[in-house]
Amino acid sequence: MDRIAAALGDAARWRIVELLAERPRSVGELAELTGLRQPQTSKHLQTLARAGLVTVFPLGQRRVHALEAQPLAALAGRLRELAAATEGHAGERDVVARYRAAIDREAAAADRDRWADGRSFAFERLLPEPPEVVWRHWAEPELLASWWVPPSMTVTACVLEPRPGGRVVLRYRDADAEYPSEGRVLVAQEPEHLVFDLAVTGPASFTGHYDLRLEPESGGTRLRLDLGITATTVEAVPFIAGIEPGWQQVLDHLTEVLTKRKG
Repeated sequence: MDRIAAALGDAARWRIVELLAERPRSVGELAELTGLRQPQTSKHLQTLARAGLVTVFPLGQRRVHALEAQPLAALAGRLRELAAATEGHAGERDVVARYRAAIDREAAAADRDRWADGRSFAFERLLPEPPEVVWRHWAEPELLASWWVPPSMTVTACVLEPRPGGRVVLRYRDADAEYPSEGRVLVAQEPEHLVFDLAVTGPASFTGHYDLRLEPESGGTRLRLDLGITATTVEAVPFIAGIEPGWQQVLDHLTEVLTKRKG
């Protein structure tokens, strides 16, 4: 497949393939129709032949080249698979597009430090497990790390000690950098109420005040998370822009983890 794609990645060879799709042709005819010299045309045909796309038929003193349909059909099938996979993950592309738009909006507003102080967010989910189980997924490091990370990133540290004064640590990384944050638990009333602060550290910093409530509902749990922002630096634009889509994604991930657990 790689050889076929590489062979078709040249405009001149693509034009030759289009002409051969109509009917078999000689080198001379192809050279005339493409405007290439015959030696160039021959080299392109050799490349297409090595990829299995073209077969050569010696006919006396003439050599006629014919296109093979099977490799093209295989490539078309693979392209259909890729198109279907892309459509299946269109939501993730939309998240990236919304994130990019949010960065542009926030950058226009970030004219001084503390520009986003007082900003608040609220998130809700109906989860398929009782509050006791949901609480464990916040309080136990291994379970917390199983869902509290943005897509395409890796958790390197994940701790939330469910007691007043307990540590909160979240560090994750991607191919470009590591993103650390630390804070303290303020309220811990198992399994219904958890309040903590978490500060992203470094030049691009802000502090989030998180208020989590878990209420039993219809055989599961109604989760509500309120988040307030303080101590915002100008450089924190990408983080502030990413709060809404980021928390939507990680809470979706928590829902998936709990759904699989129950199933």
